[in-house]
Amino acid sequence: MNEFSILCRVIGSLFNRQPQDPLLVPLFTLLREGKLQSQWPLEQDELLTRLQQNSDPQALAADYNALFVGSDCNVPPYASQWPEGKTEPEVRAFLTSRGMPLSDAPADHFGVLMLAASWLEDQSAEDESAAQMALFEEYLLPWCGAFLGKVEAHATTAFYRTLAMLSREAIQAMYNELLDSSEETPDA
Repeated sequence: MNEFSILCRVIGSLFNRQPQDPLLVPLFTLLREGKLQSQWPLEQDELLTRLQQNSDPQALAADYNALFVGSDCNVPPYASQWPEGKTEPEVRAFLTSRGMPLSDAPADHFGVLMLAASWLEDQSAEDESAAQMALFEEYLLPWCGAFLGKVEAHATTAFYRTLAMLSREAIQAMYNELLDSSEETPDA
């Protein structure tokens, strides 16, 4: 798994799952023990330290639920609930056309889109970077800035405020990397 994939998988998992989800135990263990920093490809040590200091899953549950869960949540995590976002069927059709296996859960969730970026990176299709570019430009970037800004504004815990900042910086760095690689490899 490369650096791009690691970033997307960590960010996607933290947004897509409840903090007390058993599948996140290894990730929160890495965070609490300060071991994620050595594997993190970006210079974000200060933000990772802040995440580490505020990474008790049980203490984060109420904030996660208030932010992202239910029809009256503070920050809808679905692209379709933002004016600039695509509809769920549009997102699902794009991801399905790329061969990504999806569950019945909405495909336009911010966390799912980040996990999709990791999945696309891990695939070896010839048009992998074109698919990633389309994912970022059409399905993620138009609305994720507003989404992350609201997360920062509405989070009651330092963890989710910090995660929003870290995510914004990481998404920009990954997009810049995609732009650079697309300029290096002109269309055949």
